[in-house]
Amino acid sequence: MNSIKKYILAIDQSTSATKVMLFNRQAELVHRVSLPHKQFYPQPGFVEHDADEILTNTLNGLNQVVSEAKVAVSAVSAIAITNQRETVMIWDKITGKPIANAVVWQCQRGAGYCRELKLNGLESEIKQKTGLIIDPYFSASKLHWMMNNITGLKQKAEKGELLLGTMDSWLLWKLTGGKVHTTDYSNACRTMLFNINTLEWDSDLIQIFGLHKSMLPKVKFSDEIFGYSDPALVLGEPIPISGLIGDSHGAFFGQNCFLPGVGKATYGTGSSVMINIGNKPLPPPNGLVTSIGFGFRKQIDYVFEGNIHCTGDTVNWLKNELQLIKDSSETEALATSVTGNQGVYLVPAFVGLGAPYWDNQARACIVGMGRNATKAHVVRAALESIAYQVKDLADLMRQSGEIKLNGLRVDGGPTRNNFLMQFQANILHGEVERLSIEEVSGLGAAFLAGLATGFWKDPEEIESLRKTDKVFLPEMNMNETETLYKGWQNAVAKSRYNL
Repeated sequence: MNSIKKYILAIDQSTSATKVMLFNRQAELVHRVSLPHKQFYPQPGFVEHDADEILTNTLNGLNQVVSEAKVAVSAVSAIAITNQRETVMIWDKITGKPIANAVVWQCQRGAGYCRELKLNGLESEIKQKTGLIIDPYFSASKLHWMMNNITGLKQKAEKGELLLGTMDSWLLWKLTGGKVHTTDYSNACRTMLFNINTLEWDSDLIQIFGLHKSMLPKVKFSDEIFGYSDPALVLGEPIPISGLIGDSHGAFFGQNCFLPGVGKATYGTGSSVMINIGNKPLPPPNGLVTSIGFGFRKQIDYVFEGNIHCTGDTVNWLKNELQLIKDSSETEALATSVTGNQGVYLVPAFVGLGAPYWDNQARACIVGMGRNATKAHVVRAALESIAYQVKDLADLMRQSGEIKLNGLRVDGGPTRNNFLMQFQANILHGEVERLSIEEVSGLGAAFLAGLATGFWKDPEEIESLRKTDKVFLPEMNMNETETLYKGWQNAVAKSRYNL
């Protein structure tokens, strides 16, 4: 272990912002900056990001953290990257410029092609190979849309002039001065192009989605060194880049979910609920998917996962569109200012419903409002909707015959809301354990980068650094939780156009 190295830099390239964090040997967050980027909605159901803006924010964030924390670049052991996962882009290999905005995981532009694939009877084959349900949430149909709707792309792809990747690949490629085009197993498995059984890009799927293998990045384990930063571009010294991992998977690793049956929920713009199922892919309960949790020390850990489209973003909607609150911190006091939900439910299906419904035709609704309903009831319903959606998935995991969910470890900004976490424990009727640190995705990526560079010795050392903030235990009787949950299920049914 190199005692000169004191820090790990972690980039968390998320849906709403790019955060850069500095962690020390005790896994404590020393400093953090967050630089938001614009959200583009060119037409209903379409969501985009400017990849160049994200790159600029990343470079500025790295320089800003090191400068503000007053640390020497020579004391940094590695740069880690965790990222919004299914968001995908294509760029010109020669010029290094994006051919268009990145297409965000929330974007529904691939819905038509997904319907076509289902009609052609490809659902079983794709699920067997990728573990995924055919849905525009995943990257492949977004890429198919781009190839078929942006002039000249097919010709450039045939000439080998295009590269594609999730946001980790883009940042790695740029940070290394265009030298390294690579991703990790966790990001690759979310594209719907990667075979989780053979651990390779699948030639049949590449052809189905109209792509070329030359466009795809190499895939590595997360604790490998992927390359070195270009000193002319950032920080003035070459620094190892390691710990590439999708944000939900980074949180999974940061939560030390190393054993089968250990599960976590990450609350962000959307939410991911995962449970470790061991070293072999298993068929998931209906409504969930099987993914790679992480690739580490030449071994793959698989997970059952369910993804929720809108959780924290529902609170953003309260603030930005409805203007019911000025800051998310106000929601807890408003929710507790009323004694119950008064039958009010909010289903945040703004871009359809994710797991376990996978209904991109569903639309958001508020149901059950009487004349005495106030903004406090709407805010409370918004927070409760987050907990109900997590319960939808946790219940499926509990019903799995092969793996049992043992409690729930939670992370992400919304977990600071004590009302939400207590309601989550109530509605799950189980233990909810909150970590002391909020930035668990970044921490998980930092752990992997630290293991790659000898900054930390082994997983046992990492587990010794884990600090629990609070454990929430259920305080509501089963009859009450069942009544509340039935109300939620009725509200969901009203949001679904195809029923």
